Amino acid sequence: EYEGERNVEGERHGRGKARLPNGDTYDGEYEHGLRNGQGTYRFTSGARYIGEYRQNKKHGQGIFFYPDGSKYEGDWVDDQRHGYGVYTYANGDSYAGDWFNHNRHGQGTYIYKESGSKYVGGWINGNQGGAAELIHLNHRFQGMFLNGYPMGPGKYVFDSGCEQRGEYVHPEPVKETGEEEEEEHILLVPPKWKAADITKVTLWTPSVEQPASP
Repeated sequence: EYEGERNVEGERHGRGKARLPNGDTYDGEYEHGLRNGQGTYRFTSGARYIGEYRQNKKHGQGIFFYPDGSKYEGDWVDDQRHGYGVYTYANGDSYAGDWFNHNRHGQGTYIYKESGSKYVGGWINGNQGGAAELIHLNHRFQGMFLNGYPMGPGKYVFDSGCEQRGEYVHPEPVKETGEEEEEEHILLVPPKWKAADITKVTLWTPSVEQPASP
């Protein structure tokens, strides 16, 4: 069903409202029969998109409300989260940063609501990757990440003023054989922290220069 403006060719063109065969509805702008411009699309699942369209696809700035209560607000390209955007997850976590083909990719900040921790740094295809800083309430880790895990050299910086340098070492994968199956299953083991040295806390005192004697 469609109610709205049309052009001389009879195509949906201008402002209009439509109900699709699957029950979804669209209220917004059309151009030559396609959703184009600003509009609101409501899904039967309860999801909702408010933003820009180009040739029937979400393209430009828009907000998507998901059925689970999560929300994305930012750039879209050809129906994909692409560019810069802020995603608020159902559990209260949030991510603000770069997106590429629907995934977190580039530079961004992820905040964990429950712990208050914050990851600031690189992302690769949805996973934490590259140089980053993981900030906790009273200390932080600075180093490299790979597939969501810290990897290689890095350091912990504590609010007390000391640092612990070291590296994350990846243990050998554990092979497990099932009782009924002869196939071996490889269990991925998280990397372990290998500390090298800890710097002492040094108190800084300003040096006062004595005035020159006359």
